[in-house]
Amino acid sequence: MPLLLHLPARPVPWPSAKRVLDLAGAVLLLGVLLVPLLLIAGLLYVAPGAGALVREPAAGLAGRPYRAWRFRAGKGRAGAALERCALDGLPQLLNVVRGEMSLVGPRPQPGDDRPERLLVRPGMTGLWQVSARSDLPWEEMDLLDRHYVENHWLGMDLAILARTPRAAWRHRQP
Repeated sequence: MPLLLHLPARPVPWPSAKRVLDLAGAVLLLGVLLVPLLLIAGLLYVAPGAGALVREPAAGLAGRPYRAWRFRAGKGRAGAALERCALDGLPQLLNVVRGEMSLVGPRPQPGDDRPERLLVRPGMTGLWQVSARSDLPWEEMDLLDRHYVENHWLGMDLAILARTPRAAWRHRQP
């Protein structure tokens, strides 16, 4: 089993601090990545097929339905490269700004029927993504998501965010 982040849980009411982190992080990332995001969207738009972005149905906090933004992956070499580099989900920063998602949380799943996952906003990255990416069986990914839901706090979110770029880079390596 992959190593979990060994940080003590802090049962502090911090939803507003998490929202501030989400908004500040998403706005900062959108500002820094605006030109690359527009270039990626342009490359996907001119590739054969329809459009650069898709909106996938997902269940959010308390089961509220929303549509998660993504770059259209698998659309030629550009789309496949985006997916391999874990960049296809960057448009979800818009979902974070809108309050439908968080930077950190369980990954959104269409038609999710596990109520414990719906106690927090779905995230762009999460504990299992930084622990082993897609190399884990589904049961272990679910266990890590449940661990996050039951024990999350601001320090854990910051640690996960700090580990995300390295995990994404490690994932893209052959």
